[in-house]
Formats: sequence, structure tokens, C-alpha cells
Amino acid sequence: MIKLLQKIYITALLALGVSMASAAGPWFTDIEAGVKRAKADDKLVMVEFTGSDWCPPCIMMNKQVFTKEEFLKQAQEDYVLVKVDLPNSDMALKEANGKVAQQWEVGGFPTILLLNMEGEEVTRFVASAYPTVEKFIALLKKEARRKDML
Repeated sequence: MIKLLQKIYITALLALGVSMASAAGPWFTDIEAGVKRAKADDKLVMVEFTGSDWCPPCIMMNKQVFTKEEFLKQAQEDYVLVKVDLPNSDMALKEANGKVAQQWEVGGFPTILLLNMEGEEVTRFVASAYPTVEKFIALLKKEARRKDML
């Protein structure tokens, strides 16, 4: 009886771990980890620098584009997604990611960097200039085709 309960407990923990891992979503939070995955998967990297709880254009892009299933599905065909958040609600994270933003010379939000699989910047743009899934995906597809021509 005890062995059966142990098996049930272990199975429940494993199931909980799987559901928690998938709840984190498709976004990496570390650029180096994203580049490593991109290299393994032969993809580009899309890095979003955001202020998720204080930047109105960032909040709008998250609501209208970055959380949409259509965006996530299509973007992940060619890109590994990385989110670098500088939230006011988490000062330690804001400080750590502020250093990352300085390293990449990001001065405004929401900024998107597209990196090759070596982690080198290909281009950058202001995300809110493409405020719909369709416009944003069109730009990402165009940049991915450009990568294939280089």
C-alpha cells in the first residue's frame, strides 16, 4: 500500500512539474540561453525589452500581439523568443535587466532586437510601430528571409 501511495505521489509531482514548466510559456528570460537554443534549432533570436507594468506601449504590445496564440505559433517558426523585463514591481529584476539593457544600448521601450544564431545584432526596432499580429509577423518573416540571403 505504501509503495502504491509513493508511486501516486511521484506521478503527481511529475505532472505538476510538467504543467508548471509549460505555464512559463515559450519566452526565455536570458539572452545567452536563447542564443544557445537558436544555434541548436537553426533559428534567429527575437529579444523584447519591456517595462511590463509601467510602459503603456509595452503593455499594449503584450496584450495585442505577444500573448496571442497566432503570434506565438508563427514567430517560433523562425525565432527563439526572449523577454527582458524591467518591471517596477520587482526592483531586483529591474536592476539586473537594466544592466542587460545598457549592455545592448537599449534606451527606449518596447525595443526589439533581432539577433543571428551567433548572438550578433541584425536589426532593432520599436515594437509598437507594428501593433498587430499581422504587421509584426510580416516584419519578422521579412527579416528571416533576409537572413537566408546573407
